Amino acid sequence: MIVTLIVVCEVGFWVLLAAGLAVRYLLRMPRTGLALLLCEPLLEVVLLVVTALDLKNGADPSGKHGLAALYIGYTVGHGHRTVRWLDGHAAHRIGGGPPPPKPPRYGMARARYEGRVWLGTVTAAAVATALLQIAIWYVDDPSRTTSLESWRYVAWRAAGIHGLVALTYAVWPKRAPADPPEVTPEREGARR
Repeated sequence: MIVTLIVVCEVGFWVLLAAGLAVRYLLRMPRTGLALLLCEPLLEVVLLVVTALDLKNGADPSGKHGLAALYIGYTVGHGHRTVRWLDGHAAHRIGGGPPPPKPPRYGMARARYEGRVWLGTVTAAAVATALLQIAIWYVDDPSRTTSLESWRYVAWRAAGIHGLVALTYAVWPKRAPADPPEVTPEREGARR
């Protein structure tokens, strides 16, 4: 049931996002669209409550509960960035606004950008770890919570790998391509 609910929450996330953006830009009702977009965190609350009830009713903690914690953590860490990115593109494509700014491509500006994205992953891992620890305390039976403990390592392994990737942008920053020399009229005449 939990895995099904995770899928339903993910589908619900995209449905609410599409509905919110459509109402906001196609129907030109920005406040109503914003209200729909703000309903998205309620999906995670539903998932959290159902997961807690599942554990309370005696379900053995398993991978599905760990996956639910990781999903909620990911939404907390990266959901706002995803919504903001899609809102910027919808405002441009549908609402006729200016194109959204692109992330920097080169140098330390790119490294800082990747570092901020990595902080979202650290936030996701911290939220997932907190939820998993609460579940472990809630179950209060070390023989039944081994799978939940392993999901904490999954969360921090993902954050570590992402951190290493983000660090490469700082250690080996990508250089902007050199501009080709400008062709001036004097140089053009020299070529002939």
